[in-house]
Amino acid sequence: MYQIKKMRADHVIDFAAEELKKYLRMMMPECGEVFISYDPDATDGFRLGLAEDFGLTFDEVQDPMLDDVVHIDTDSAGGILCGSNPRSVLFAVYRFFKENGCRWLYPGIDGEYIPLQEIRPVKYHHLPSHRFRGQCNEGAESQQCMIETIDYYAKLEMNVYMLEFDTPFYYYDVYYSHVHNAENRPPEPVTPEQVKQWKRACEVEIAKRGLQFHDMGHGWTAEPFGLTSTDQWRAQDEEIPAEIVPHIAMVNGERTLYEGVALNTNLCMSNPETRTVMATAIADYAESHRNATYIHVWLADNSRNHCECEECRKLRPSDYYIMIMNQLDDLLNQRGLDSRIVFIAYFDTLFAPLRETIRNPERFALLYAPIQRSYTSSVNAERIPPAGEYLRNAWKTPVSTEENAAYLREWQKSWAGPCFCYEYHYWVHVFRDPGMMYISRRIYEDIVSMKTIGIDGIVEDGSQRAFFPNGFSIYIYAEALLNRDCDYDAVKEDYFRHAYGDAWQDVERILSKISDLFDFAYMEGERSVDPERGKYYNPAQVERLKSVKDVAADERALATAHMSLPVRVQTVSMRLLLRHAEYCEMFAEMMMAKARGDDAGVAELWKEFSQQFGRYEFELERYFDHHMAFQSMKTYVTGRGF
Repeated sequence: MYQIKKMRADHVIDFAAEELKKYLRMMMPECGEVFISYDPDATDGFRLGLAEDFGLTFDEVQDPMLDDVVHIDTDSAGGILCGSNPRSVLFAVYRFFKENGCRWLYPGIDGEYIPLQEIRPVKYHHLPSHRFRGQCNEGAESQQCMIETIDYYAKLEMNVYMLEFDTPFYYYDVYYSHVHNAENRPPEPVTPEQVKQWKRACEVEIAKRGLQFHDMGHGWTAEPFGLTSTDQWRAQDEEIPAEIVPHIAMVNGERTLYEGVALNTNLCMSNPETRTVMATAIADYAESHRNATYIHVWLADNSRNHCECEECRKLRPSDYYIMIMNQLDDLLNQRGLDSRIVFIAYFDTLFAPLRETIRNPERFALLYAPIQRSYTSSVNAERIPPAGEYLRNAWKTPVSTEENAAYLREWQKSWAGPCFCYEYHYWVHVFRDPGMMYISRRIYEDIVSMKTIGIDGIVEDGSQRAFFPNGFSIYIYAEALLNRDCDYDAVKEDYFRHAYGDAWQDVERILSKISDLFDFAYMEGERSVDPERGKYYNPAQVERLKSVKDVAADERALATAHMSLPVRVQTVSMRLLLRHAEYCEMFAEMMMAKARGDDAGVAELWKEFSQQFGRYEFELERYFDHHMAFQSMKTYVTGRGF
């Protein structure tokens, strides 16, 4: 019989106590009841609380709300599980079980590896290498998967979950409408009102775990002016009200929605009234959404469409952007709000301001979002060139990680506050590495190198369901953010041993071979032998891709031989491999046509691939994002970007 004593009243610590009880009873099914009580004077049992509840001081903590120190000192009968804030107490519980052999390999119950054994003593004290460790919603989202991923990331000690948009309708709509798979799953549309309810439910799950809740992002160039961004990137036919027109950026002599999309349209930011409308709307939102740890204030989700009027040309967009941030700060101060704000270096605002600076850095954090970067290398801090010249709506796109980092360095000349990265590994790039071994290594190396350029963590933009064929890339992402000195190969072995048992080395070999055969640089469009014939024209790739069929046969044989294992999560892992083998075969067939320059054949094979593999969408949807996978492949069909 075990006792759990809560040293203080706190809803996150309440949840931590329940999680401790659940996994104690799962590990030791005959241990009897586990009792939970509130006892701030407790000296025995498992005691859950903050550092001060135990007379401890964590000198390494700079900001208790953001810094997650985990401290564990237990024996076989109980002990201290504490942290620098309530979520760190929850993390202490999960770390205690990880030190006792538990693993969370995928979201959901089927992703748990919980050994049957007596608990062992644990002594552990750790401040993560990175302050910001998290995920932002993107991709095709079902509510069940959203709830499970919030739970899963907390178990990996990820401390940030972001929900983009006031109403993230598009992400849910493409799932429930079953875009790219309507032949197999009839559409079951949802409304924006339903999605708003689901967002609130997600916020509650985030709060239950004490995670940093990062809110909003794009939309501030639309909603404050009566334009809707609910349809996100879909073009709209509605006419702009006459009173709104002066606020819209003038591009090529016209003030109109950029390509018909409100979300992608920038503003006339030299107009003081425009800045006031936007800042006031953000302040109003902050006042009615006090649960947000950070509210992200981004501009339009497109580039080179900033206002070309005479006044706007006098300063860079970033200068006007910082004016809005400072005006927002004044409004929040007037209302007595301590809301924290994120501003972003993204597209045109990669170019740092020349005149304006943030007046109150305590309120703000900078988000560095190098969406244009190449994913075939990580940044080398010793090779960063000078930043390129800013030319309004005509600047040159930086491609290499070093070219992008040059713009961050310019920002850092006037900004010394918190800075973290908004990354895109799980957007389209993860789907260009079917074996997922290349992208896993790239994520690890990116995390290790980004600290050298002043980045204090990452929030990943991308699919919530990047677990096909497994979740190793997410696992190493979390581990490297916690400890950038972790050994990649040791973490890989740990994950694969728990996911595949004795066959782990065979699985790792097969998946590594698949990643090699789907040459990532080629899949990213960086190995064309004749750019005039297209980014993917390279007949030599055909010979590589032909070998995928043989490797897939090995994968299928291995999975078939291990279809039913005594550990549930290993059975799930092997059955995913069975479907993955088929996926790789069809993907290779499509890419061979692309490498040969047979664009008509690619279009037909892509359509057939989506329909055939779509038969498994319901079976795989916890692990595989069918919409995002096939949407990302459209670049091979259309020759255009995502």
